[in-house]
Amino acid sequence: MAIIYPHIEDSNLTHYIPPEGEYTLFESEEDYAKRVREWGLSSAREVKKEFWYKGKTYQRLVTIKAYQTYGSNNTINILVIEFQDGHLSCIYPDYLKDMQSGNFGKESRINSTEAEELSAASVPLTEKPRVESIEKTVSQPAPKSSAPKIQKTKEPEIQLPTDKVHFTATVKQFALSWNHFNEENDEVVVLEQVQIVQEEPINIDFAWCSHSKTLKKLELQPGEQLEFDGKIVKKKLPAGKEVEEEYLLDVPVPFKVNNPSKIVKK
Repeated sequence: MAIIYPHIEDSNLTHYIPPEGEYTLFESEEDYAKRVREWGLSSAREVKKEFWYKGKTYQRLVTIKAYQTYGSNNTINILVIEFQDGHLSCIYPDYLKDMQSGNFGKESRINSTEAEELSAASVPLTEKPRVESIEKTVSQPAPKSSAPKIQKTKEPEIQLPTDKVHFTATVKQFALSWNHFNEENDEVVVLEQVQIVQEEPINIDFAWCSHSKTLKKLELQPGEQLEFDGKIVKKKLPAGKEVEEEYLLDVPVPFKVNNPSKIVKK
């Protein structure tokens, strides 16, 4: 049975994530229709113009006003939605798609804190923070050190493939990550000894993915080795709130695997 929500158009229950920086308006009705279909938000001949934005106890009508693109190849899309009271907020297309389901709130395809990083995603991933130079006046020159300077060598950044690739990995543990929209922790799977299998393999220490229905059916256990297909992105695992000891992490997990499929236990 679907959840019945009171209709609230002006609600202080909504957590807004206003867009930062420039966003792209649709060029035409045809451009709008094309992109909405690409995001999987409408398949009808007459493309939908209004969508439901749902919380735990309410739902509100929104329209898609614009969008922002990020990443080196502009492959990451974030929608700028407008509420009927004029408020603007950001949301991932898949999450807005989930909200159109009558079962939303019971189990969502996006279980792993996509929303918590939206505010960080408002800054283009290719943009570096500005550092202002400050001139300091010193009355006496600082004494020169006789010790030789040691230059630290920075490890080259891993060039992640943008397409779906094949992986091998080992289940390290399960962890909890805070989902800002649901206001609760979501369980995720932490992987170690992750390798992207290709002509020149890429080794990654740790990655994480949502503990989806597909993964739950496999009844994974720490130490099990896996093979699967998926896409990998640079996205740090956000910490959960009030996490029990068995879910605590002792390492940073900087990469996320999206939509793992064709999963095989070794």
